[in-house]
Amino acid sequence: MTTLTVTAYVSLDGVVQAPGTPTEDPRDGFDLGGWLYPHYDAVMAEYAADWFSRADAFLLGRRTYEIFAGYWPSVGGSDPIAGPLNTLPKYVASRTLTRSSWQGTAFLRDDVVAAVAELKAEPGRELQVHGSGDLLRTLMAADLVDEYRLWVFPVVLGRGRRLFPPGAPSRRLRLTEHRETGKGVSVQVYRTT
Repeated sequence: MTTLTVTAYVSLDGVVQAPGTPTEDPRDGFDLGGWLYPHYDAVMAEYAADWFSRADAFLLGRRTYEIFAGYWPSVGGSDPIAGPLNTLPKYVASRTLTRSSWQGTAFLRDDVVAAVAELKAEPGRELQVHGSGDLLRTLMAADLVDEYRLWVFPVVLGRGRRLFPPGAPSRRLRLTEHRETGKGVSVQVYRTT
């Protein structure tokens, strides 16, 4: 059985929209993107390298996939994030994308919930979701997430798409790990119970 893990960058008020760059996700007029980088440090890099080393495959939404595919294939294989991303299978939930030149990419077009349930039933370590907020909401509603790895940033954005939007299914979670980086980011790992 494979564990489905989710890694998300979250503001203190729960926003997950556009952490990387100002133009990453301007939906709904969101113009506060790029809030992650002032807080990035070596501790975050260590955690990311460790988590990526546990992956057997990645599950990505279309937007996150396009961002990743536009960057990671050009990064050297010795990079602890690029190595796994460039060599392991990538499953992309998309009804619009049909092909990719990024090695190991397969598209999940129809019943994403059923396809992910099948992937989880296979033997393995981790099927990892990074970002992919819209896909994540679908997975949460179907109770497919086993572990949440949250980077909680000391930033209040006041608006934007949230990790747990109104109407999200209620779940009990158990905190299994907590650490703070030198720049005030709270690293929290929760397992579903």
